[in-house]
Amino acid sequence: MFKNMIVLMILCLIGIEGLAEETQHQQVVITTLFPTYDFARQIGQGKVNVSLLLPPGVEAHSFEPKPTDIVKLNHADFFIYTGRYMEPWVEKMLTSLSNPHLVIIDASEGIALIADEDEEDEAANPHEKDPHIWLDLANAQHMVDTIAHALAKKDERNRAFYLDQARSYNAKLAALDARFQATLATAKYKTLIYGGHFAFGYFAKRYGLTYRSAYPGFSPNAEPSPKAIAELIQQLQQSGLQVIYHEELLDPKVARIIAQETGARLELLHGAHNLSQEEFSSGLTFLAIMEANLAKLKVGLVCQ
Repeated sequence: MFKNMIVLMILCLIGIEGLAEETQHQQVVITTLFPTYDFARQIGQGKVNVSLLLPPGVEAHSFEPKPTDIVKLNHADFFIYTGRYMEPWVEKMLTSLSNPHLVIIDASEGIALIADEDEEDEAANPHEKDPHIWLDLANAQHMVDTIAHALAKKDERNRAFYLDQARSYNAKLAALDARFQATLATAKYKTLIYGGHFAFGYFAKRYGLTYRSAYPGFSPNAEPSPKAIAELIQQLQQSGLQVIYHEELLDPKVARIIAQETGARLELLHGAHNLSQEEFSSGLTFLAIMEANLAKLKVGLVCQ
């Protein structure tokens, strides 16, 4: 009996050490936006510890890192952001870090950005290129590959796992992309009228839609003009569209004005930049957000 107890204790110790070793080798990943947060989780599963730098509900463009954020990054293995047009504060923040082992991943690398045709002076406006790349699901797949290869390069021990997970997740994105293509190809209306900021440019281009927003350019500080609102009201009245879409996390005041003038109903079309605290706590995923968007577009654009 005494020998059995010793054997049991040894097995327990081995199990504890194995668990500690597994925890110790978890890669610490910090991301800025929800899409890259969810992509990293899907790729790394239990081999990574992923967290969001931006708290739920916070707007990405104007975020200001706190000293505690710098401390977190100085103890991280990876930092993932979406490029200088989405997070203009990142470049300055990176100069404050003292972590030589941190792998910095620009998830927009290798993706052709849409330029604002009305913006001629890049220095005058840092938002002249559209940063909302993940809403084109082909771009989302490219972002997944970028993240997976960076994880695999540093963590060679789990290289095959990361790349396999990326392939599996990209297959789901590709299947959803095909459903968007097939569904929206049957749309009676090909114009997407959006009462929020200009976020769905890549999406519209991917899926053959005309995209109209009351807000000029890509800046989060842009304000709609009365003329732009009036034009959207007129277009809704003339087209027969019955839905005006609005963005997440912000009061849809512009969309509400348009709805009141036209009788159209409001529907959320989620850009997935960030989630509310309730959405985040519920475990909402990027795929679930895009599935819900497809369902709302199918109704609003009258798809077969």
